[in-house]
Amino acid sequence: MDEDVDKSPLADDGEASPVAEIVDWVARGIIEGRLVAGDDLNSVELAKRFGVSRTPAREALFVLSREGLVDWSPRRRPRVSAVKLKDVREIYQLRAILYAQVSLAIVEHATDDDIASLWRAHQRLAEVAAQGDVDAYFWANVEFRDEELRVCRNGIFKEVLDSMRMRTNRLRHLSTTLPGRLQRSCADHQRLCEAYAERDGTLAAALNRSIVLSALHAIEQAWPVQA
Repeated sequence: MDEDVDKSPLADDGEASPVAEIVDWVARGIIEGRLVAGDDLNSVELAKRFGVSRTPAREALFVLSREGLVDWSPRRRPRVSAVKLKDVREIYQLRAILYAQVSLAIVEHATDDDIASLWRAHQRLAEVAAQGDVDAYFWANVEFRDEELRVCRNGIFKEVLDSMRMRTNRLRHLSTTLPGRLQRSCADHQRLCEAYAERDGTLAAALNRSIVLSALHAIEQAWPVQA
């Protein structure tokens, strides 16, 4: 764990607590692939890195364990958790259903300014896709999804999807790194924004469901290589 400490887009606005900073740093390392399944997560090393006692470090590891990114079995040191294909499928199938409903809610509730904000989020996607920057594209995609949840104005959808946020982002980053996914994803989001602008809820829901399941299909095809 030798990367520089960096404020992660996972963090909320404002000054983060030591626990939140450690959670963000470790989560980002796992999501972006610098920390891989089986890597030890030493609370003493984390405490030294962030200049805190072991207590915040252990609390952060507990949070990450609860979120499914860390395996902290009894009498064993915490490690980056492994990912099972069965879990991937279940998460993506649920996300496909939820984001179809998010799209319907967006078409029903979004103002013209809301639609414009989604186009701006997509423009950021297009810019980083043209640069071929996988990490930047991934985080821009996270921002696009966050904007969809804001615009849909459904607190329950946001609550459920946020509860899977860390595990989902780990998988989403993997799908983004696969060959050809950047350009395909950007084009799909272009069509989704067009459906939003046209206020076509049926089409937007179908497109959003397809975007999620297309990412799942890409992961399934690459799984023997990634496992």
